[in-house]
Amino acid sequence: MNEELARLLPPPPERDVPPGRLAHHKDTLMRLIDDDAPATTPAAPRKRDRRLPRPALWLPAAALTLAGALTVGLVTTTGSGAGPRPSDGGSAVVLLDRIAEVAARTEVEPVRDDQLVYVKSLTAGAEAVEDGPYRPGELHRREVWVSQEPGPVKQVALHYEGGAYSPLRELLPPGSPGVPAGIDRPTYRWLASLPTDPDELLAELYRLTRTWKGEEKAQAVFDRIGELLGETVMPARTAAALYEAAAKIPGVTRTEDAVDPAGRRGVGIRRVDERAGWATEWVFDRETLAYLGERSRLTADGPMGDKGTVLSETAVLERAVVDEYRERPAP
Repeated sequence: MNEELARLLPPPPERDVPPGRLAHHKDTLMRLIDDDAPATTPAAPRKRDRRLPRPALWLPAAALTLAGALTVGLVTTTGSGAGPRPSDGGSAVVLLDRIAEVAARTEVEPVRDDQLVYVKSLTAGAEAVEDGPYRPGELHRREVWVSQEPGPVKQVALHYEGGAYSPLRELLPPGSPGVPAGIDRPTYRWLASLPTDPDELLAELYRLTRTWKGEEKAQAVFDRIGELLGETVMPARTAAALYEAAAKIPGVTRTEDAVDPAGRRGVGIRRVDERAGWATEWVFDRETLAYLGERSRLTADGPMGDKGTVLSETAVLERAVVDEYRERPAP
């Protein structure tokens, strides 16, 4: 409980967590899921695995992009393991500008506070045994319903994986009202409150985003933007501003042969964290420029695994707005 209480306090700029820090959040989320899972559902093994760069209270998007990745093992690549072929940074800026233009023209129905964001995805994540490399696993389907209430809430999401529903609740001290909307629980209303000027937005994200020891600040912000864009619903102008802000992050490149975890081919936006030794890539449809998914992989051989090993990946299959938990959008 001390660990959970500590995370409710403002964090220091860096924490002494190794680059493979999915372990910290898997342990937390597995405890939450174990506490709320039906008695007939066996508890998930609490293995240690790498997490995408995101803080502990990143519960909706952690549930969306993270929790599914937390419950399975890593997927190892075949072939050379060199990853996608990057293009130049200027090309990445051009692509992100085009994506931002498309996003700005997209009609988005505002999400009410009493509604839920529903996301179906295909996801997998790295899982390591103690003192060993990451254990291979398989992609699986996940559905999640995310609360949009602006005030503090104790249940922030509901997951459906492996035939069972699991409420996702944060562990809070007695008397706590819950987790408020914000960078760690990004509701539609909160996302709509962000600056839409790309420079102002990027500065705000640098201010709000935590880094971990061994991670570049720019990479932490890049990954945070990917989380916000990947599996939430937000106003069109906010999405456009996030893409425009991403174009201003140093080290962002374009890949011409990106493939998402569902096998859909497209173009990619990629950034390598040379210090931590991994890269994150967002995948977009080549024709419509719609966001398809993301993947993170090792860029060098090391104790976590071989170069090219996929650490986490998610393909967004469907997203919608619904009125009730367990409600699915009509076909």
